[in-house]
Amino acid sequence: CFRRQMDYSKRRQHPLHLKISILLYCGQIRYSVAEEMKKGSVIGNVAQDLGLDLRRLRSGRARIVTRENVHYAELKADKGILVVNERIDREQLCGDVTPCSFSFEMILENPMELHRITVEVLDINDHAPVFPNKEKPISFEVSESAAVGVQFPLQSAEDLDVGQNGLQNYVLSPNENFILKQNANPDGSKNVEMVLQRPLDREQNQHLTLKLIAVDGGTPQKSGSVNIDVTILDANDNIPVFSQSVYKTSVVENTAKGTSVITVNATDADSGSNAIITYSLSKIKGSTTDIFSIDENLGTIFVIGVIDYEKEKIYEIRAEAKDQGGLIGTSKVIIDVVDVNDNAPVINVMSFSSVVSEDAPVGTTIAIFNIKDFDSEKNGQFRCSVDGKLPFKIESSMTDYYNLISNHQFDRESMSEYNITISATDIGSPPLSSSTHLNLKISDINDNVPVFEKSRYFAQISENNPTGVSVFSVRAHDSDWGQNARITYLLEDTHVDGSLISTYVSLNSVTGVVSAVRSLDYEQIKQFEFVVKAQDGGSPPLSSNVTVKIQIQDQNDNPPQVLYPVQTAGSVVAEMVPRSADVGYLVTKVVAVDVDSGQNAWLSYKLQKATDRALFEVGSQNGEIRTVRQVTEKDLLKQRLTVIVEDNGQPSRSATVIVNVAVADSFPEVLSEFTDFPHDKDYNDNLTFYLVLALAVVSFLFITCLVVIISVKIYRWRQSRILYHSSLPVIPYYPPRYSDTLGTGTLPHTYNYEVCRTTDSRQSDCKFGRAGSQNVLIMDPSFTGTMQRLQSEKSILDEPDSPLEVSWKTKNLNLVLKLFTQFCCKDFPFSTMDSIKLFFFCSSCYSLVRARHFYSVLYLVLFSF
Repeated sequence: CFRRQMDYSKRRQHPLHLKISILLYCGQIRYSVAEEMKKGSVIGNVAQDLGLDLRRLRSGRARIVTRENVHYAELKADKGILVVNERIDREQLCGDVTPCSFSFEMILENPMELHRITVEVLDINDHAPVFPNKEKPISFEVSESAAVGVQFPLQSAEDLDVGQNGLQNYVLSPNENFILKQNANPDGSKNVEMVLQRPLDREQNQHLTLKLIAVDGGTPQKSGSVNIDVTILDANDNIPVFSQSVYKTSVVENTAKGTSVITVNATDADSGSNAIITYSLSKIKGSTTDIFSIDENLGTIFVIGVIDYEKEKIYEIRAEAKDQGGLIGTSKVIIDVVDVNDNAPVINVMSFSSVVSEDAPVGTTIAIFNIKDFDSEKNGQFRCSVDGKLPFKIESSMTDYYNLISNHQFDRESMSEYNITISATDIGSPPLSSSTHLNLKISDINDNVPVFEKSRYFAQISENNPTGVSVFSVRAHDSDWGQNARITYLLEDTHVDGSLISTYVSLNSVTGVVSAVRSLDYEQIKQFEFVVKAQDGGSPPLSSNVTVKIQIQDQNDNPPQVLYPVQTAGSVVAEMVPRSADVGYLVTKVVAVDVDSGQNAWLSYKLQKATDRALFEVGSQNGEIRTVRQVTEKDLLKQRLTVIVEDNGQPSRSATVIVNVAVADSFPEVLSEFTDFPHDKDYNDNLTFYLVLALAVVSFLFITCLVVIISVKIYRWRQSRILYHSSLPVIPYYPPRYSDTLGTGTLPHTYNYEVCRTTDSRQSDCKFGRAGSQNVLIMDPSFTGTMQRLQSEKSILDEPDSPLEVSWKTKNLNLVLKLFTQFCCKDFPFSTMDSIKLFFFCSSCYSLVRARHFYSVLYLVLFSF
């Protein structure tokens, strides 16, 4: 706290020097300014005296607030000065109260600041002393017998100015009989009496006219006057005398009109008409002419006006008693006004922030307000509070000023606005109260993340769905408001089977609807998961994720697939059933699968068509084909069964497989029968190219074989010549596992040939198994020979030829010829089976050469061409 003294000198039209003192301490400043200064006159530099920057005044919206209806001062925020806004009349503002001042507050915002400014109004000599009823002279009737020293009270003049400019002296016009006597009152006022200094002589002068002049101490000096008319009467030498020199009483404010306040009493020692007294009142202090009156005969003082404690707390009245002889006695009547609780506290909101952010710290000032109760003592004491359980409290900042501050953290999602009622109640009896209402809105910040309705989403969609179909929707809500609550849905980048999730589903960023962007296949993918992110529009944005799992429901969109027996266009698979087979003999088993799931993959087997329905049956659940009766000689050797495989879907799908069954005990007897099975051949568009290529290959093989044959022939011829000329005996040689069967055949054992082929027979493999009890034949319409692989412990090709071997090779010459013919006429490119046939052909040729069937080989080659 500090004090600063500053002097300003300003000149107006009249030579007046003003001295303005400023007292600044703890946010309060005080100025002094002369009254009647013209509008716009500078009172003081507020910015400089408060140490504030001009930018602070502008940004804080500096303004002044006052409880008065008239704004005497104006703040020039752009210059930081305080200037006169309205004419200041000290006498109108304060009356005779000194010092005279008015106060107001300057408020700044962001942050809020409050500064009290007090302006003291200095008096100038702008009023002359004035006598009441100056147009009407003061009249006295004085007995000529009046003794010297008799006092005659005169009316006092009023000067609205105060101090040195106020009433200072009275002057009586020169005369021979009267002098002027002035008596000072405790309050500084003066009572004027005219004192008789020489006896009167009615006969000499019946009427005197004097002038009473009142002068002030101002510069220039001003004065006022009133005439005094003195009528000289016959002797009345006693004046009325009051029983008390000073009467004191009290009256309650708001007392009804006509109420008696006090009765004064005066007596006159004279008799007769000179003892008749009349009472009257004259003002000493305060505006009493409209408040009180006195009964001129009884001396009772009554209330005739409105008594307001807040306007006047005490009245001083002079009571006069006048006899018929014109003598006057005086007494002072002091009336104290007793305050009653007739004023409720008045609440004035000086500053209010109607919108506050929800992240405002505890202790934020919401409003500044002023409370004033014009009553006195306990009637003017009050308590202020916030109604309801609201997160606010009231703190006093300075006299009669209070701050409304927050005492808890705001949460817009819990409470978006507050209706605040501030109440003030005095402690008078009965107590009076008043209130004011404030509406505070809480602005939102982005402090809440979007929350999904579910912690995890599950959805189902049927496969083969149309593109763009809506699957389901996700939904999230944000407790924030406005832009902070605007949610955008996004797909997180995840991969499903190596592909981005966006190739499977799409997400509407506004509605959260998930749609399929392609048709889904249950057989390729049964379920997949992805992550959806909900992001709000705040800054910075907040987001949350949720996992979505979509299950694909299977539809019956795949027919059963037959794995066995394999249906090919190039060859026919036949199952052999011996004629000695019993009832229930397992012929084969139809194996099929369905890539669908559930009941769509439940398969059932039915025999749709058969050469002899009474001979075979199919297991409806396992697909096993069994005989239902004993096979007889009458049964056809060639049986054709059509089996239908059907799933359990809705609608059901099916596949058909043809099973060829050969009813025979041996392999050769059924070979020719199956050459008539119809089958389809696929001819290549590049047949010519392959034929030329085949011709070149065969030509090369022919030349190679020819060279080999000639070489072998020469070698054999030389060996035979050596043996022919030798004397060694000839011992017949039988190769292992061969015996002379007298032409009954050269195959002592039965062999199984298992054929495993894919649907593309051109790229299949051939596997030959060991001997077994069941014969499986591999048939081809253009292949009339039987391919048999002989298993031997030692290669017979390394053995010397024997007559039996030569006989066997001769018998199979036709078979080899047919084999080679098929090989040369077969469509190209080669399949695995074609490679096997070629292998047997070359082996047969080599065996024939070793058996010295040179001409047979030559015949075979030429025939092939």
